[in-house]
Amino acid sequence: MVLHGGSNMISVNELALEIFDNLANYSEDFNVAYHELDNGSKIVDCGVAVTGGYAAGRAFTEICMGGLGEVNFRMGQIKQIPMPFIEVSTDFPAISCLGAQKAGWTVKAGNFFAMGSGPARALALKPKHTYEVIGYEDESDDAVIALESDHLPNGEVMEKIAKECGIEVANLCAVVAPTASIVGSIQVSGRCVETAVYKLNELGFDTKKITAAIGCAPIPPVKKDATQAMGTTNDATIYHGQINLTMRAPEIVDYLEKIPSNKSKGYGKPFYEIFKEANFDFYQIDTSLFSPAEVTINELTEGKVYHVGAVNPDVVLKSFGYM
Repeated sequence: MVLHGGSNMISVNELALEIFDNLANYSEDFNVAYHELDNGSKIVDCGVAVTGGYAAGRAFTEICMGGLGEVNFRMGQIKQIPMPFIEVSTDFPAISCLGAQKAGWTVKAGNFFAMGSGPARALALKPKHTYEVIGYEDESDDAVIALESDHLPNGEVMEKIAKECGIEVANLCAVVAPTASIVGSIQVSGRCVETAVYKLNELGFDTKKITAAIGCAPIPPVKKDATQAMGTTNDATIYHGQINLTMRAPEIVDYLEKIPSNKSKGYGKPFYEIFKEANFDFYQIDTSLFSPAEVTINELTEGKVYHVGAVNPDVVLKSFGYM
């Protein structure tokens, strides 16, 4: 683990760079493809023109979390239907989820568009308010960004990202995967813990008081296009994400009922249907829907436990195509 002086003890970019280098050096073992552009920037394709897989999905998710999360897989069941689940844990919830994993950077350059997440955000401060709230900034000569896109970025895109990060473009690394891919399904379900931390942050709770977090969600089948895949990957957490948070914050009792997704007015249908009814306009969707289905909390100061929300297997199976 890389340490710096002051309050910013952990460099999420330097931790993620180790994972990126492993992907790049053993690309064939991960079913991914490594590219180095003329400007020296480096890209690992995890699903645009390659197959990807579970190992690549684990690495992609861990990069998104700035090297501060552990990712595992298991087989589970939803109403006796077997399917894969992802389990994510972190001992640095605010930094790993909000400071790195949060998809808080809309990357646009020329005809290229992608949602950007990962530790590079902590250098570019995208968005700045997030880092003010959690009291974190990274210091690194290298940056690693995760891009959710069905196209690989070109040199112009990488130059723009590097400039925003304040680094040399040759020190920029990117992992790329479409939503409609194995790695895409894995890494979005791998945001299950992040949705809980993000929701509490949006409610005004001090997420620095969360000392550990673990969660799981089903990994949806890969759909044929990005819009359908967006639906199933969101539904995995909205209707079946199960999260446990450990914290020192007695005031959590004031936030409990607002955490789970079933408190949203948009709750109850597969996300694709909700999105379609909103004319595919995100701004017409109740943002409180982007929350985990079920949350348990261990509050250490008073030694209490809390439980809110519930999974909704029927909506998940309908979204995934089993019903």
